[in-house]
Amino acid sequence: MNAREAIFAAVRRSLGVTGNEAPRKFEVERRLAEAPAGVIPQRGQGDLSARVATFREEAERAEASVAEVASLADVPTEVARFLRDANAPATVRMGADSRLAALPWGDTALELSHGPSDGHDLSAVSFALTGIAETGTLALVSGADNPTTLNFLPDNAIVVLRREDVVADAESAFARLRETYGKGAAPRTLNLVTGPSRSADIEQTLLLGAHGPRRLHIVIAG
Repeated sequence: MNAREAIFAAVRRSLGVTGNEAPRKFEVERRLAEAPAGVIPQRGQGDLSARVATFREEAERAEASVAEVASLADVPTEVARFLRDANAPATVRMGADSRLAALPWGDTALELSHGPSDGHDLSAVSFALTGIAETGTLALVSGADNPTTLNFLPDNAIVVLRREDVVADAESAFARLRETYGKGAAPRTLNLVTGPSRSADIEQTLLLGAHGPRRLHIVIAG
């Protein structure tokens, strides 16, 4: 028995229970299932068009750049344009996401590489689970499809977000996570990213790229 098990065993002894009582398990499950929702701000609510507009406004307020394209097929051209305008090399790293792999990258001059970043990539592209309109935040899940290193190590983080995946608030983002992966199957990490990395620790001067990407470019497709 390790220390954790010893502590829980002592708690059960003090309560006079074993932890396997059906009524206790039922009550816990009921309270979790019927837990009331907390207060949710009105900002971010509305139909899809309103949510997208709010998301864009909040993301740009946080120093991210946002582009809207008609479809996923237009993403490679937008990525190439962004890198060209940023005077960045036409190279980009991505994970194994099948949605990204299916895009017409061959229509551009971009040089692609795949897999997690080792810290030497200047630009990377990944796919977001959702965008949170209330704060302009991206919900990014970890895994081989979209390695977390792609969101934090390169100077230029490019994130693709489907228009229909823009939700109103963080509560809706967590609901989408549960719907997508089911109980006990969620990715190891969920990162909530708002704007590029920044710090004002030194003389209260804002510095972008302090602990991660200097630029965050969001491509809303749809």
